[in-house]
Amino acid sequence: MTFSPGDAVHVAALGKGIVRDVRSRGRYRIEIKGRLLDVAGSQLTLSAPVRTPPRARSAAAAETPDPAAGRTDAASPSLDLHEKTVHEGLEAFDAFLNTALLEGHAEVRIIHGRSHGRIKAAVHAQLKRMSSIRGFVLDPRNPGVTIVRL
Repeated sequence: MTFSPGDAVHVAALGKGIVRDVRSRGRYRIEIKGRLLDVAGSQLTLSAPVRTPPRARSAAAAETPDPAAGRTDAASPSLDLHEKTVHEGLEAFDAFLNTALLEGHAEVRIIHGRSHGRIKAAVHAQLKRMSSIRGFVLDPRNPGVTIVRL
């Protein structure tokens, strides 16, 4: 099934969202809870838009617990970008981050190394342009790793 920008959809394991852009190879840019994700069309089903009044929405948000808030992952998922070019690293980074967001992880670790800093600079530039993350910081114990809060 194909979707168009503005369609209300349901993403498996994440909930309802809106199609914002059609990508290549059967992928779509979906906005869910204020975050933009690239999702394969196979993970989407058409959904009727649900609109709640602003008061009901804020009360429901206050009562609904955040599923990631109670999660205590033993180890954050990580991506090692050593021995990759900047272009390869950014492609792997985008795919990894989309998967982590879809799986509901609270944070991830990007291992870029300390030498020269080209991959680190490219990853940080990409992170600054993303509205789907809460923030990022260099690991205080290892400056070759960036911790990304989702």
